Amino acid sequence: MDNVDSSQVLMARQPIFDSQQKVVAYELLYRTEDAQEHALFSGSEATSEVLLNAFTSISDSGEQKRVPAFINLPRDLLVGKNLPEFSKKHIVLEILEDIEPDQEVIDAVKALHAEGYRMALDDFVYSPKFDEILKYCKIVKVDVMEHSSEELSKQVEHLKKQKVTLLAEKIENYEKLEECVDLGFKLFQGHFLSKPKLIKGKKIGSSQVALMQLIQELQNPKATPEALEELIIRDPALTYKLLRIVNSAGYHLVRQVESIAQAIVLLGLEQVKKWATLISMSSSKDKPQELTRSLLVRGRMCEEIAIALKKPNQGSFFMAGMMSGLHALLDIDRDAMLEQVPLGDDIKDAVTLGQGDIGQVLRNVVNYENGDWDLLPLDLDGPMYDNAYRASLDWTQESMQAMYE
Repeated sequence: MDNVDSSQVLMARQPIFDSQQKVVAYELLYRTEDAQEHALFSGSEATSEVLLNAFTSISDSGEQKRVPAFINLPRDLLVGKNLPEFSKKHIVLEILEDIEPDQEVIDAVKALHAEGYRMALDDFVYSPKFDEILKYCKIVKVDVMEHSSEELSKQVEHLKKQKVTLLAEKIENYEKLEECVDLGFKLFQGHFLSKPKLIKGKKIGSSQVALMQLIQELQNPKATPEALEELIIRDPALTYKLLRIVNSAGYHLVRQVESIAQAIVLLGLEQVKKWATLISMSSSKDKPQELTRSLLVRGRMCEEIAIALKKPNQGSFFMAGMMSGLHALLDIDRDAMLEQVPLGDDIKDAVTLGQGDIGQVLRNVVNYENGDWDLLPLDLDGPMYDNAYRASLDWTQESMQAMYE
Protein backbone atom coordinates (compact mmCIF):
# COMPACT_ATOMS: atom_id res chain seq x y z
CA MET A 1 0.00 0.00 0.00
CA ASP A 2 3.01 2.29 0.20
CA ASN A 3 2.61 3.38 -3.41
CA VAL A 4 -0.84 4.87 -2.81
CA ASP A 5 -0.98 8.65 -2.83
CA SER A 6 -0.96 9.87 0.78
CA SER A 7 -3.52 12.56 -0.08
CA GLN A 8 -6.08 9.78 -0.64
CA VAL A 9 -7.86 10.10 2.69
CA LEU A 10 -11.23 9.43 4.26
CA MET A 11 -12.50 6.41 2.40
CA ALA A 12 -14.43 3.55 3.97
CA ARG A 13 -16.58 0.69 2.75
CA GLN A 14 -20.12 -0.44 3.54
CA PRO A 15 -21.16 -4.03 2.80
CA ILE A 16 -23.96 -5.02 0.43
CA PHE A 17 -25.61 -8.35 1.29
CA ASP A 18 -27.72 -10.91 -0.50
CA SER A 19 -30.78 -12.52 1.11
CA GLN A 20 -28.52 -15.07 2.87
CA GLN A 21 -26.61 -12.19 4.54
CA LYS A 22 -23.48 -12.97 2.52
CA VAL A 23 -21.37 -10.03 1.36
CA VAL A 24 -21.63 -9.71 -2.41
CA ALA A 25 -20.17 -6.19 -2.80
CA TYR A 26 -18.99 -3.11 -0.93
CA GLU A 27 -20.00 0.47 -1.55
CA LEU A 28 -16.96 2.72 -1.28
CA LEU A 29 -17.72 5.82 0.77
CA TYR A 30 -15.40 8.75 0.29
CA ARG A 31 -15.34 12.43 1.07
CA THR A 32 -16.17 14.64 -1.91
CA GLU A 33 -15.43 18.16 -0.72
CA ASP A 34 -12.54 20.56 -1.19
CA ALA A 35 -9.34 18.82 -2.30
CA GLN A 36 -10.98 15.41 -1.99
CA GLU A 37 -13.23 15.92 -5.03
CA HIS A 38 -13.16 12.64 -6.98
CA ALA A 39 -10.62 11.30 -4.48
CA LEU A 40 -11.17 7.71 -5.56
CA PHE A 41 -10.13 8.39 -9.14
CA SER A 42 -7.04 10.46 -8.43
CA GLY A 43 -3.70 9.14 -9.59
CA SER A 44 -2.92 6.45 -12.11
CA GLU A 45 -4.94 3.45 -13.20
CA ALA A 46 -2.57 1.26 -11.19
CA THR A 47 -3.20 3.30 -8.03
CA SER A 48 -6.95 3.02 -8.54
CA GLU A 49 -6.68 -0.76 -8.89
CA VAL A 50 -4.54 -1.02 -5.74
CA LEU A 51 -7.17 0.93 -3.82
CA LEU A 52 -10.01 -1.17 -5.19
CA ASN A 53 -8.20 -4.39 -4.35
CA ALA A 54 -7.46 -3.22 -0.79
CA PHE A 55 -11.06 -2.25 -0.13
CA THR A 56 -12.82 -5.20 -1.79
CA SER A 57 -10.69 -8.21 -0.81
CA ILE A 58 -12.08 -10.41 1.97
CA SER A 59 -11.74 -13.84 3.50
CA ASP A 60 -14.96 -15.84 3.81
CA SER A 61 -14.70 -19.20 5.59
CA GLY A 62 -11.03 -19.26 4.70
CA GLU A 63 -11.60 -18.55 1.01
CA GLN A 64 -9.86 -15.46 -0.32
CA LYS A 65 -12.05 -13.55 -2.74
CA ARG A 66 -12.63 -10.11 -4.15
CA VAL A 67 -16.12 -8.67 -4.39
CA PRO A 68 -17.28 -5.81 -6.62
CA ALA A 69 -17.10 -2.17 -5.55
CA PHE A 70 -20.03 0.23 -5.94
CA ILE A 71 -18.58 3.66 -6.68
CA ASN A 72 -20.52 6.92 -6.71
CA LEU A 73 -20.36 8.63 -10.08
CA PRO A 74 -21.08 12.39 -10.17
CA ARG A 75 -22.36 13.96 -13.39
CA ASP A 76 -19.06 15.43 -14.60
CA LEU A 77 -17.33 12.05 -14.41
CA LEU A 78 -20.30 10.34 -16.02
CA VAL A 79 -20.45 12.58 -19.08
CA GLY A 80 -16.76 13.57 -19.17
CA LYS A 81 -15.56 10.18 -20.41
CA ASN A 82 -12.46 10.30 -18.20
CA LEU A 83 -12.91 7.17 -16.09
CA PRO A 84 -9.83 5.03 -15.49
CA GLU A 85 -9.90 1.58 -17.07
CA PHE A 86 -11.24 -0.65 -14.30
CA SER A 87 -11.79 -4.38 -14.34
CA LYS A 88 -15.46 -4.30 -15.28
CA LYS A 89 -16.39 -7.36 -13.24
CA HIS A 90 -15.09 -5.64 -10.10
CA ILE A 91 -16.91 -2.33 -10.45
CA VAL A 92 -20.48 -1.07 -10.36
CA LEU A 93 -20.93 2.58 -11.32
CA GLU A 94 -23.53 4.24 -9.11
CA ILE A 95 -25.37 7.19 -10.69
CA LEU A 96 -26.28 9.70 -8.00
CA GLU A 97 -29.86 10.73 -7.35
CA ASP A 98 -29.30 14.41 -8.18
CA ILE A 99 -28.33 13.66 -11.81
CA GLU A 100 -31.16 14.51 -14.20
CA PRO A 101 -31.63 11.88 -16.93
CA ASP A 102 -31.28 14.33 -19.83
CA GLN A 103 -30.09 13.25 -23.26
CA GLU A 104 -26.41 13.85 -22.48
CA VAL A 105 -26.66 11.60 -19.42
CA ILE A 106 -28.62 8.92 -21.29
CA ASP A 107 -26.01 8.88 -24.08
CA ALA A 108 -23.18 8.55 -21.52
CA VAL A 109 -24.94 5.71 -19.69
CA LYS A 110 -25.65 3.94 -22.98
CA ALA A 111 -21.96 4.23 -23.98
CA LEU A 112 -20.72 2.86 -20.64
CA HIS A 113 -23.20 0.00 -20.88
CA ALA A 114 -21.88 -0.80 -24.36
CA GLU A 115 -18.34 -0.91 -22.91
CA GLY A 116 -19.47 -3.58 -20.46
CA TYR A 117 -19.89 -1.58 -17.25
CA ARG A 118 -22.61 -2.43 -14.75
CA MET A 119 -24.56 0.54 -13.44
CA ALA A 120 -26.86 1.28 -10.53
CA LEU A 121 -29.25 4.13 -9.77
CA ASP A 122 -28.83 5.54 -6.26
CA ASP A 123 -31.63 6.72 -3.89
CA PHE A 124 -34.09 6.05 -6.69
CA VAL A 125 -37.71 7.21 -6.76
CA TYR A 126 -39.58 6.03 -9.84
CA SER A 127 -40.76 8.49 -12.49
CA PRO A 128 -41.47 7.80 -16.20
CA LYS A 129 -38.59 10.14 -17.10
CA PHE A 130 -36.22 7.33 -16.02
CA ASP A 131 -37.68 4.70 -18.36
CA GLU A 132 -34.93 5.12 -20.97
CA ILE A 133 -32.04 5.03 -18.50
CA LEU A 134 -33.54 1.99 -16.76
CA LYS A 135 -32.84 -0.02 -19.92
CA TYR A 136 -29.13 0.22 -19.09
CA CYS A 137 -29.06 0.40 -15.27
CA LYS A 138 -29.98 -3.02 -13.97
CA ILE A 139 -29.52 -2.35 -10.23
CA VAL A 140 -31.81 0.14 -8.50
CA LYS A 141 -31.17 1.30 -4.93
CA VAL A 142 -34.18 2.41 -2.91
CA ASP A 143 -33.87 4.29 0.40
CA VAL A 144 -36.37 2.22 2.35
CA MET A 145 -36.44 4.57 5.35
CA GLU A 146 -37.72 7.42 3.17
CA HIS A 147 -40.93 5.58 2.26
CA SER A 148 -43.90 4.29 4.18
CA SER A 149 -44.69 0.61 3.69
CA GLU A 150 -47.42 1.56 1.21
CA GLU A 151 -45.12 3.87 -0.78
CA LEU A 152 -42.38 1.25 -0.79
CA SER A 153 -44.78 -1.35 -2.16
CA LYS A 154 -45.78 1.02 -4.98
CA GLN A 155 -42.13 1.71 -5.85
CA VAL A 156 -41.46 -2.01 -6.07
CA GLU A 157 -44.55 -2.52 -8.23
CA HIS A 158 -43.29 0.08 -10.76
CA LEU A 159 -39.74 -1.27 -10.78
CA LYS A 160 -40.63 -4.94 -11.18
CA LYS A 161 -41.91 -4.09 -14.65
CA GLN A 162 -38.40 -2.86 -15.53
CA LYS A 163 -36.68 -6.20 -14.84
CA VAL A 164 -34.10 -4.65 -12.51
CA THR A 165 -32.42 -6.00 -9.37
CA LEU A 166 -33.73 -4.15 -6.32
CA LEU A 167 -31.32 -3.07 -3.58
CA ALA A 168 -32.80 -1.89 -0.28
CA GLU A 169 -30.51 0.68 1.33
CA LYS A 170 -30.47 2.26 4.79
CA ILE A 171 -32.02 -0.74 6.50
CA GLU A 172 -31.81 -0.04 10.21
CA ASN A 173 -33.55 -3.04 11.80
CA TYR A 174 -34.50 -6.66 11.28
CA GLU A 175 -38.19 -5.85 10.79
CA LYS A 176 -37.44 -3.64 7.80
CA LEU A 177 -35.07 -6.28 6.40
CA GLU A 178 -37.82 -8.92 6.58
CA GLU A 179 -40.33 -6.55 4.96
CA CYS A 180 -37.93 -5.87 2.06
CA VAL A 181 -37.26 -9.58 1.53
CA ASP A 182 -41.03 -10.16 1.32
CA LEU A 183 -41.37 -7.32 -1.21
CA GLY A 184 -38.83 -8.93 -3.52
CA PHE A 185 -35.61 -6.99 -2.86
CA LYS A 186 -32.55 -9.12 -3.65
CA LEU A 187 -29.74 -6.95 -2.21
CA PHE A 188 -29.54 -5.17 1.15
CA GLN A 189 -27.44 -2.41 2.69
CA GLY A 190 -27.54 -0.58 6.01
CA HIS A 191 -26.52 -0.68 9.67
CA PHE A 192 -29.13 -3.28 10.65
CA LEU A 193 -26.45 -5.83 11.53
CA SER A 194 -25.30 -3.68 14.42
CA LYS A 195 -28.72 -3.88 16.06
CA PRO A 196 -29.18 -6.90 18.36
CA LYS A 197 -32.43 -8.68 19.02
CA LEU A 198 -33.22 -7.68 22.60
CA ILE A 199 -34.07 -10.70 24.70
CA LYS A 200 -35.03 -9.81 28.26
CA GLY A 201 -32.96 -11.45 30.92
CA LYS A 202 -30.68 -13.26 28.48
CA LYS A 203 -27.32 -14.24 29.89
CA ILE A 204 -24.05 -14.82 28.07
CA GLY A 205 -23.46 -18.56 27.54
CA SER A 206 -21.08 -20.44 29.84
CA SER A 207 -18.43 -20.93 27.15
CA GLN A 208 -18.54 -17.21 26.36
CA VAL A 209 -18.22 -16.37 30.06
CA ALA A 210 -15.10 -18.56 30.20
CA LEU A 211 -13.66 -16.64 27.26
CA MET A 212 -14.45 -13.33 28.92
CA GLN A 213 -12.73 -14.53 32.11
CA LEU A 214 -9.71 -15.40 30.00
CA ILE A 215 -9.75 -11.94 28.42
CA GLN A 216 -9.90 -10.40 31.90
CA GLU A 217 -6.91 -12.46 33.05
CA LEU A 218 -5.03 -11.42 29.93
CA GLN A 219 -5.38 -7.81 31.13
CA ASN A 220 -3.40 -8.75 34.24
CA PRO A 221 0.23 -7.64 33.71
CA LYS A 222 1.36 -10.37 36.13
CA ALA A 223 -0.41 -13.18 34.23
CA THR A 224 1.84 -16.16 33.50
CA PRO A 225 1.58 -18.55 30.53
CA GLU A 226 0.90 -21.42 32.96
CA ALA A 227 -1.99 -19.60 34.67
CA LEU A 228 -3.50 -18.71 31.31
CA GLU A 229 -3.10 -22.28 30.10
CA GLU A 230 -5.23 -23.46 33.03
CA LEU A 231 -8.06 -21.19 31.87
CA ILE A 232 -7.73 -22.05 28.18
CA ILE A 233 -7.70 -25.84 28.51
CA ARG A 234 -11.13 -25.73 30.17
CA ASP A 235 -12.53 -25.02 26.70
CA PRO A 236 -11.54 -27.75 24.19
CA ALA A 237 -12.67 -25.67 21.19
CA LEU A 238 -10.57 -22.70 22.29
CA THR A 239 -7.58 -24.97 22.95
CA TYR A 240 -7.84 -26.51 19.49
CA LYS A 241 -8.28 -23.19 17.70
CA LEU A 242 -5.36 -21.48 19.43
CA LEU A 243 -3.06 -24.39 18.61
CA ARG A 244 -4.27 -24.41 15.03
CA ILE A 245 -3.69 -20.67 14.68
CA VAL A 246 -0.17 -20.67 16.09
CA ASN A 247 0.73 -23.65 13.89
CA SER A 248 -0.72 -22.01 10.79
CA ALA A 249 1.35 -20.90 7.84
CA GLY A 250 1.09 -17.29 8.99
CA TYR A 251 3.61 -17.84 11.82
CA HIS A 252 6.24 -19.75 9.77
CA LEU A 253 7.36 -21.88 12.72
CA VAL A 254 10.20 -24.38 12.33
CA ARG A 255 8.48 -26.89 14.61
CA GLN A 256 4.92 -27.53 15.76
CA VAL A 257 3.74 -26.07 19.06
CA GLU A 258 2.36 -28.77 21.36
CA SER A 259 1.18 -26.93 24.46
CA ILE A 260 -0.93 -23.88 25.15
CA ALA A 261 1.82 -22.42 27.36
CA GLN A 262 4.21 -22.65 24.39
CA ALA A 263 1.62 -21.01 22.17
CA ILE A 264 1.15 -18.15 24.63
CA VAL A 265 4.90 -17.52 24.81
CA LEU A 266 5.19 -17.48 21.02
CA LEU A 267 2.10 -15.38 20.35
CA GLY A 268 2.48 -12.99 23.28
CA LEU A 269 -0.30 -11.91 25.63
CA GLU A 270 -1.67 -9.21 23.34
CA GLN A 271 -2.05 -11.64 20.44
CA VAL A 272 -3.70 -14.29 22.64
CA LYS A 273 -6.15 -11.65 23.87
CA LYS A 274 -7.12 -10.77 20.31
CA TRP A 275 -7.48 -14.39 19.23
CA ALA A 276 -9.56 -15.27 22.28
CA THR A 277 -11.91 -12.41 21.49
CA LEU A 278 -12.09 -13.39 17.81
CA ILE A 279 -12.89 -16.99 18.73
CA SER A 280 -15.60 -15.76 21.11
CA MET A 281 -17.13 -13.75 18.28
CA SER A 282 -16.87 -16.49 15.68
CA SER A 283 -18.75 -18.92 17.93
CA SER A 284 -22.04 -17.25 16.93
CA LYS A 285 -22.89 -19.58 14.06
CA ASP A 286 -26.15 -17.87 13.11
CA LYS A 287 -24.48 -14.50 12.50
CA PRO A 288 -22.99 -13.36 9.19
CA GLN A 289 -19.21 -13.24 9.03
CA GLU A 290 -19.40 -9.57 8.09
CA LEU A 291 -20.36 -8.64 11.66
CA THR A 292 -17.26 -10.38 13.01
CA ARG A 293 -15.18 -8.79 10.25
CA SER A 294 -16.47 -5.27 10.90
CA LEU A 295 -15.77 -5.51 14.65
CA LEU A 296 -12.26 -6.79 14.01
CA VAL A 297 -11.64 -3.86 11.66
CA ARG A 298 -13.02 -1.45 14.27
CA GLY A 299 -10.94 -2.90 17.12
CA ARG A 300 -7.74 -3.01 15.11
CA MET A 301 -8.27 0.52 13.76
CA CYS A 302 -8.73 1.86 17.31
CA GLU A 303 -5.46 0.15 18.28
CA GLU A 304 -3.64 1.46 15.18
CA ILE A 305 -4.70 5.02 16.05
CA ALA A 306 -3.56 4.51 19.67
CA ILE A 307 -0.17 3.29 18.42
CA ALA A 308 0.17 6.26 16.05
CA LEU A 309 -0.70 8.66 18.89
CA LYS A 310 1.66 6.81 21.29
CA LYS A 311 -1.15 6.23 23.79
CA PRO A 312 -0.58 3.88 26.74
CA ASN A 313 -2.58 0.64 27.11
CA GLN A 314 -3.04 0.26 23.37
CA GLY A 315 -4.66 -3.16 23.82
CA SER A 316 -7.53 -1.46 25.67
CA PHE A 317 -8.33 0.54 22.53
CA PHE A 318 -8.58 -2.73 20.61
CA MET A 319 -10.86 -4.23 23.24
CA ALA A 320 -13.14 -1.18 23.33
CA GLY A 321 -13.60 -1.33 19.57
CA MET A 322 -14.53 -5.00 19.76
CA MET A 323 -16.82 -4.64 22.76
CA SER A 324 -18.70 -1.74 21.17
CA GLY A 325 -20.53 -4.22 18.95
CA LEU A 326 -20.07 -7.65 20.52
CA HIS A 327 -23.58 -7.46 22.01
CA ALA A 328 -25.02 -7.80 18.49
CA LEU A 329 -23.23 -11.13 18.06
CA LEU A 330 -24.52 -12.32 21.43
CA ASP A 331 -28.08 -11.01 20.81
CA ILE A 332 -28.12 -9.17 24.10
CA ASP A 333 -28.47 -5.56 25.24
CA ARG A 334 -25.10 -3.81 25.33
CA ASP A 335 -25.35 -2.61 28.94
CA ALA A 336 -26.47 -6.07 30.07
CA MET A 337 -23.48 -7.57 28.31
CA LEU A 338 -21.03 -5.16 29.90
CA GLU A 339 -22.40 -5.97 33.36
CA GLN A 340 -21.49 -9.62 32.77
CA VAL A 341 -18.08 -9.03 31.19
CA PRO A 342 -15.00 -8.44 33.37
CA LEU A 343 -13.49 -5.33 31.76
CA GLY A 344 -11.81 -2.20 33.11
CA ASP A 345 -13.90 0.92 33.77
CA ASP A 346 -11.94 2.86 31.13
CA ILE A 347 -13.14 0.43 28.44
CA LYS A 348 -16.73 0.37 29.72
CA ASP A 349 -16.87 4.19 29.93
CA ALA A 350 -15.48 4.45 26.40
CA VAL A 351 -18.09 2.04 25.01
CA THR A 352 -21.16 3.35 26.88
CA LEU A 353 -20.36 7.05 27.30
CA GLY A 354 -17.65 7.78 24.72
CA GLN A 355 -15.49 9.12 27.55
CA GLY A 356 -11.72 9.37 27.88
CA ASP A 357 -9.02 8.97 25.26
CA ILE A 358 -10.35 5.54 24.32
CA GLY A 359 -13.90 6.87 23.91
CA GLN A 360 -12.78 9.74 21.69
CA VAL A 361 -10.85 7.43 19.37
CA LEU A 362 -13.74 4.94 19.31
CA ARG A 363 -16.24 7.67 18.33
CA ASN A 364 -13.99 8.85 15.52
CA VAL A 365 -13.42 5.32 14.24
CA VAL A 366 -17.16 4.50 14.22
CA ASN A 367 -17.97 7.73 12.36
CA TYR A 368 -15.13 7.02 9.93
CA GLU A 369 -16.25 3.47 9.12
CA ASN A 370 -19.85 4.69 8.62
CA GLY A 371 -18.70 7.45 6.25
CA ASP A 372 -20.16 10.12 8.58
CA TRP A 373 -17.46 12.63 7.68
CA ASP A 374 -19.42 15.60 9.06
CA LEU A 375 -19.22 14.10 12.57
CA LEU A 376 -15.42 13.91 12.53
CA PRO A 377 -13.33 16.69 14.15
CA LEU A 378 -12.21 19.43 11.77
CA ASP A 379 -8.59 18.87 12.80
CA LEU A 380 -8.71 15.10 12.27
CA ASP A 381 -5.44 13.70 10.89
CA GLY A 382 -6.96 12.24 7.71
CA PRO A 383 -3.86 10.38 6.42
CA MET A 384 -3.32 8.79 9.84
CA TYR A 385 -6.91 7.50 9.97
CA ASP A 386 -6.75 6.41 6.34
CA ASN A 387 -3.56 4.43 6.92
CA ALA A 388 -5.01 2.90 10.10
CA TYR A 389 -8.16 1.85 8.26
CA ARG A 390 -6.26 0.18 5.42
CA ALA A 391 -3.94 -1.58 7.87
CA SER A 392 -6.95 -2.85 9.83
CA LEU A 393 -8.55 -4.23 6.64
CA ASP A 394 -5.35 -6.14 5.84
CA TRP A 395 -4.95 -7.44 9.39
CA THR A 396 -8.58 -8.56 9.57
CA GLN A 397 -8.37 -10.41 6.27
CA GLU A 398 -5.25 -12.27 7.45
CA SER A 399 -6.81 -13.01 10.85
CA MET A 400 -10.00 -14.48 9.42
CA GLN A 401 -7.96 -16.53 6.97
CA ALA A 402 -5.88 -17.97 9.82
CA MET A 403 -9.05 -19.09 11.59
CA TYR A 404 -9.69 -21.62 8.82
CA GLU A 405 -6.19 -22.79 7.94
